Amino acid sequence: MRRAIRKTVTGSTQYDGAGVRLVRVISRPDVEEFDPFLMLDAFDSTDPADYVKGFPWHPHRGIETVTYLIEGTIEHQDSLGNRGSIDNGCCQWMTAGRGILHQEMPKESPRMLGVQLWLNLPAKDKMTVPKYHDIRAEQVPAVENDAGITRVIAGSYKGTNGPGQGEYVPMTMLDVELKPGSEWTCTTPTNHTVFLYVVRGAGSFAEQNGEVPEKHAVLYGKGDEFSVTASELGVRFLVFSGPELNEPIAWGGPIVMNTRQELQQAFLELEQGTFVKD
Repeated sequence: MRRAIRKTVTGSTQYDGAGVRLVRVISRPDVEEFDPFLMLDAFDSTDPADYVKGFPWHPHRGIETVTYLIEGTIEHQDSLGNRGSIDNGCCQWMTAGRGILHQEMPKESPRMLGVQLWLNLPAKDKMTVPKYHDIRAEQVPAVENDAGITRVIAGSYKGTNGPGQGEYVPMTMLDVELKPGSEWTCTTPTNHTVFLYVVRGAGSFAEQNGEVPEKHAVLYGKGDEFSVTASELGVRFLVFSGPELNEPIAWGGPIVMNTRQELQQAFLELEQGTFVKD
């Protein structure tokens, strides 16, 4: 059954971290409809003043953050002693689990273009051991055909597996570039929440629907397949697919748990200096 568009979302311009200008595409008001996805921030700027202040040291617990850069460079460091950078076509997948402190500091670039996704962790895995891995651009396989190119960051597409598989939530994440007027189809498990974010250009994302322009998100309804037809400008979009968790959410800034008591405990540990576990 073909998926129909359930809603489109424009998001809103916000400032986060030490003053980073971004578009918050989905966030707290959307958590029930977009479950297991909590938040999507998109950034696209040629002005370093929009982003160089970055995201200094801050905590996370109970989630995974997936940062994907199409263009630009971000240096990162965390309380596990890890440090490094991601740049064009790279992805950082961090499991905050029971608690981590990290910072993300974008560097001046001709263009800073990418997204950060917050993926919820199931209740049974909220307090798992923190870890992360970088997915380098050369590790991301590409499926090419007459319609365009599909980069498989996580999950799989037409039998090609990406380097990210989602240890706790089996998420699919694709970066798709289509030529003008071309059509692209994708099959998904029927129990998955599926949404797209249009990075560039425009496209028709369901039958009998008008074109959706760039900087918009499209949430699909139930089904096992959807199709995209690129506009005369072509289109580039990201696909996110994952199973619903259907669990209660208690959200306090960078910490997402299941109960208010768990949130209070996390903030108490931050005050006491016991948030990061050995």
